[in-house]
Amino acid sequence: MKKHLTFLCSLITLAACGQTTNNGSIEQPLGFEEYDPISTLKVTEHKVTRSKFPFIDVHNHQYGMNSQDLSKLVADMDALNMGIMVNLSGRGFSQQWEEGTSTINGAIANARKNYPKRFLVFTNPELKNIGSPGWGARAAKQIEDDVKAGAVGMKVYKNLGFSGVKDTDGKRVAVSDPRLDPIWAKCGELGIPVIIHTADPKSFWDPMDRYNERWLELKTHAGRKRSNNDPVPFDSLMREQHAVFARHPKTVFINAHMGWYPNDLKKLDSLMKKFPNMNVEIGAVIAELGRQPRAAKAFFTKWQDRILFGKDSWVPSEYATYFRVLETEDEYFPYHKKYHAFWRMYGMGLSDEVLKKVYYKNALRIIPGIDKTQFPD
Repeated sequence: MKKHLTFLCSLITLAACGQTTNNGSIEQPLGFEEYDPISTLKVTEHKVTRSKFPFIDVHNHQYGMNSQDLSKLVADMDALNMGIMVNLSGRGFSQQWEEGTSTINGAIANARKNYPKRFLVFTNPELKNIGSPGWGARAAKQIEDDVKAGAVGMKVYKNLGFSGVKDTDGKRVAVSDPRLDPIWAKCGELGIPVIIHTADPKSFWDPMDRYNERWLELKTHAGRKRSNNDPVPFDSLMREQHAVFARHPKTVFINAHMGWYPNDLKKLDSLMKKFPNMNVEIGAVIAELGRQPRAAKAFFTKWQDRILFGKDSWVPSEYATYFRVLETEDEYFPYHKKYHAFWRMYGMGLSDEVLKKVYYKNALRIIPGIDKTQFPD
């Protein structure tokens, strides 16, 4: 009896740890990272590599635009049917006033000289020395000067609100810090939009355990993990951002990444109602929309005048996922990054009317200085 129990326990142990192969060796189970099954489902596919209508990408980053050869970039844009790229990194990441000015002026000059109809440049606020005498007036003047030079909007990076932006006393600067009011007000006065990126996906704050659907991303990108003390809770950052929208109703905001609520469209719907000056763009969140195609389509139909196309990272091959989700009614197709979204996607099949607004019409209305002749009516 004792021998039988010992043998049974051995079998249970092997079953838990792996399985026995024909030659008697133990085959270890696949880890989550390695498991990548090929679907046997046979469905109609429409792999779209070029958008149905020309589009404006309102969320792109080209850090070397001040000196790069733009011809290869334009060729890639043409292949995608991208009419205009908006470079949100006009000043790069420099927090040196003179260096940033040189960078953005160079980017604007390069675009104007070589492809004046294909690129737009946004400025970025200098967020150092907040709290020093005259900082607000100086920051607002910098924005005004950049607009005079050719910038058509302002992008705020996510380091605002995180611990990376501190005042002269070494304290974290909240997104809603009143000392920043001059820059929001100046954008409203100049009639330029503000694209603002605040926080990260809520899952980055959740425990990194088997229940966290962004577990693989956090494992492969450890620096993305957040906590309530790093720097503050997710909900606190969101409240800070929303306070800015409320205080500056005359300033047009474009909430990057759908304000990190693409996975909670009911919540996002309530924010769209509350803040009529808030628009959203879809950069880096197409995976959230593609797993709820019916709800997403209803949201896009309802808010079709306030949703803009954005991609964020410049990887031309990844645009196909966006086109497929927006344009087709395909079923059960993969996202382009498993660590970002291991689930399958479905197309929304948006109408031409809604597609045109998302692809270019809303951007034409919100962003000044665009040559409209290169887009359909």
